[in-house]
Amino acid sequence: MGCCSSASSAAQSSKREWKPLEDRSCTDIPWLLLFILFCIGMGFICGFSVATGAAARLVSGYDSYGNICGQKNAKLEAIPNSGMDHTHRKYVFFLDPCNLDLINRKIKSVALCVTACPRQELKTLSDVQKFAEINGSALCSYNLKPSEYTTSSKASVLCPKLPVPASAPIPFFHRCAPVNISCYAKFAEALITFVSDNSVLHRLISGVMTSKEIILGLCLLSLVLSMILMVIIRYISRVLVWILTILVILGSLGGTGVLWWLYAKQRKSPKETVIPEQLQIAEDNLRALLIYAISATVFTVLLFLIMLVMRKRVALTIALFHVAGKVFIHLPLLVFQPFWTFFALVLFWAYWIMTLLFLGTAGSAVQNDQGFVEFRVSGPLQYMWWYHVVGLIWISEFILACQQMTVAGAVVTYYFTRDKRNLPFTPILASVNRLIRYHLGTVAKGSFIITLVKIPRMILMYIHSQLKGKENACARCVLKSCICCLWCLEKCLNYLNQNAYTATAINSTNFCTSAKDAFVILVENALRVAAINTVGDFMLFLGKVLIVCSTGLAGIMLLNYQQDYTVWVLPLIIVCLFAFLVAHCFLSIYEMVVDVLFLCFAIDTKYNDGSPGREFYMDKVLMEFVENSRKAMKEAGKGGVADARELKPMASGASSA
Repeated sequence: MGCCSSASSAAQSSKREWKPLEDRSCTDIPWLLLFILFCIGMGFICGFSVATGAAARLVSGYDSYGNICGQKNAKLEAIPNSGMDHTHRKYVFFLDPCNLDLINRKIKSVALCVTACPRQELKTLSDVQKFAEINGSALCSYNLKPSEYTTSSKASVLCPKLPVPASAPIPFFHRCAPVNISCYAKFAEALITFVSDNSVLHRLISGVMTSKEIILGLCLLSLVLSMILMVIIRYISRVLVWILTILVILGSLGGTGVLWWLYAKQRKSPKETVIPEQLQIAEDNLRALLIYAISATVFTVLLFLIMLVMRKRVALTIALFHVAGKVFIHLPLLVFQPFWTFFALVLFWAYWIMTLLFLGTAGSAVQNDQGFVEFRVSGPLQYMWWYHVVGLIWISEFILACQQMTVAGAVVTYYFTRDKRNLPFTPILASVNRLIRYHLGTVAKGSFIITLVKIPRMILMYIHSQLKGKENACARCVLKSCICCLWCLEKCLNYLNQNAYTATAINSTNFCTSAKDAFVILVENALRVAAINTVGDFMLFLGKVLIVCSTGLAGIMLLNYQQDYTVWVLPLIIVCLFAFLVAHCFLSIYEMVVDVLFLCFAIDTKYNDGSPGREFYMDKVLMEFVENSRKAMKEAGKGGVADARELKPMASGASSA
């Protein structure tokens, strides 16, 4: 991997001096080799499933007798109707496509290979017979001739369930899928057990389908707002905190006022319609507005209380945001990190899902109790599913850890370069180069530790879902407590891992040494860490709230015009969730930069004192921020009221870059 030196150096004493960016060596090579071997195993699973014919069965589809559609097939022993020539029958047709087995996640229906999918609804067996005569596509079992569709006593069993819904082939997968979404609505009804009235779910689904253009537009709006906020962070970081504070206050007040106004308006409006369905939709919207208005009011009150407590630390956050804003000005490619990470995750997830589908059709043909063919993997290979699931978690965490190491490496390069004019042309690409050449093993080890915590938590969550309604209160409490503890442990390890990656980027040490050094630094600066994480994360949270509130308010105003025929509870929830995820992806990069800057600063102040030969690397504004934060907390502990914003810089030797 471009390494010329030996494996990571031996553990050094805790008093050794840091030499940022001076020495570079490979770290955690055994873990990199283990990760490569694991990825080779993932490739073997994909190759095995393809080699056993799963690719052809997945893409072309197969009938209930093991015949692959669109080709000649070999005869299977003791399997009737196998070994048929389906060269001209390229599509899979299900006799009862809406008969879904939720436990085994498959369609409980006889599958046949047909020449064409019925594009029009077929209401009677005569229509099915006419379709076979005109299109040459027999929709009944192979044992029944088209001329016998209306005369045979077995037609009700061997022919599709009437009426046959209009269907169209799925692109690339050659399955006849019903055009009408009623089947999928029934499937959703079976999954969502808390809906006692099925008509409610139908109205919710119709609301999503009717408002799909508005939903897409609002999701695009949240993406634009997130990018605008990142630009604002770059150029007006000094006033950003005050702007966010004012906008969130106005937005929360305005949004709450608009919700109560819409609720009062709709409650007073006369119910002129007598159509029961429209009347029910209006009542659902009125109830949803009341819930939204009450929730917004409670949220606004809590927000005001939190901001009242945090008001004295807003000025300190301004200085921190100013320094982080400088980083984004010097490293503009940081803004695009979420895109590259998301693109890499999507590519891997697409590969993982495709391999999962291959596994679902891999194995040898086995006759089930109904006399139909299923493909199953036997022996030790049947546990490939578990290996594949572990691969999903580990490799996904590996990709996210690569992003953290890339961002940490770029920010470390910026911080520990005294003359910012001597920065590499592209610090991000330089960081990626160092990651690939030296530190992939460290990233593999850190992501594996997170995987070890995630897997038990997922197993416990699965057990909890399977035992829902069966376990006693004590067992339920123990399960939830274990899940909560594992979740907290995962969050703590994520934070420690991120700082370990920063330590590795600074001094090129292995994961354990970096984690130990970072942990010592964080413990020594516990109060500063608490202040920065509390204030900084809260302001970034306000940014997320601003984006979600703006998108939600726009959604309320747009969807309000469809209140007579659309239940827009579900569309609005979808839009707000998407807006929050988008805002989180963008602002998490900013949060990561702040954390890296702080660890760099803590190391800088520990090993440098501003004297000749030991000059500080830090920006003067960052120096003022942390010193003011420390003094402000001291004054607060003594009951003083001194304004920390008037304090001078803590060292004259600080660089003003």
